[in-house]
Amino acid sequence: MKVHKLAGIDIGSNSVRLLVSNVITDRKNTLFKKSSLTRLPIRLGSDSFGKGKIAKKNINRLVTGMRAYSNIMDVHGVEQYRACATSALREASNGEEVCRMVLEETGINIELIDGKEEAKMIFNSDMIDSIRDQEDSFLYMDVGGGSTEFTLFYGNQIKASRSFKIGTIRLLNGMVHKDDWDVMRDWIRAETKGMGEVLMVGSGGNINRTFKMSDRKAGQPLSLDYIENTYNMLLKFTPEERMIKFDLNPDRADVITHALKIYKSAMTWAGSERMLVPKKGLADGIVRYLFREHVLS
Repeated sequence: MKVHKLAGIDIGSNSVRLLVSNVITDRKNTLFKKSSLTRLPIRLGSDSFGKGKIAKKNINRLVTGMRAYSNIMDVHGVEQYRACATSALREASNGEEVCRMVLEETGINIELIDGKEEAKMIFNSDMIDSIRDQEDSFLYMDVGGGSTEFTLFYGNQIKASRSFKIGTIRLLNGMVHKDDWDVMRDWIRAETKGMGEVLMVGSGGNINRTFKMSDRKAGQPLSLDYIENTYNMLLKFTPEERMIKFDLNPDRADVITHALKIYKSAMTWAGSERMLVPKKGLADGIVRYLFREHVLS
């Protein structure tokens, strides 16, 4: 039996996550076991989408966070890591400059990836394989701060995929217009036409938190009714009240309703009544990518 220590860093629009995993292997089995998960509320999307560049204050926060992550990985004895940044850093005019600064100051190399690369890492994980064994078709959606990514699986193949610049931070800052919603609605309706009820698979911190609030057991789907009712219920409270009543962090309390609006809209347009929430994301996909590319190869 061998134990490999691998880490994935997900630099998103709303937060930055470090996942350290113990990957335990023997001749027959491979087990991915979370060793440490750290989340930092560095809201890069507010800078990138609102001002076009990352402000000095958040650059300093990111550098400090990456330095801490480097130390955490050293303590755990991480063998391989990969740090991936999505829309906030990718769209910032100084995104590449920020990446160079982080590398110089912390030794961590940040890759700017697009939605397709992000989906590729997530879809090659055991999360998707387990769903494929149960469902012939499903629509995967990942709601982030800057964008929402869709991938439609049909007949065990990827039928279509697309990214839309509709995300929680953009909505929070009033940067999404009716035309943006219309384009996403028309794409979903066109791609799912004639498929009957489509199973949705939801990814992202907000839907994970919503699933936890539901008290459902792992593997049980959320219904469209539950998501709509939760959305309407949360709208009755201010972000400050949500923090206290529902035990939400400040950077979750002000965006969770925006996320649920995206999820419920997509489900309605796809004619879906069920959403599975595997609670796996980019960091999990990175760890599995590292195992496949650097351990098995």
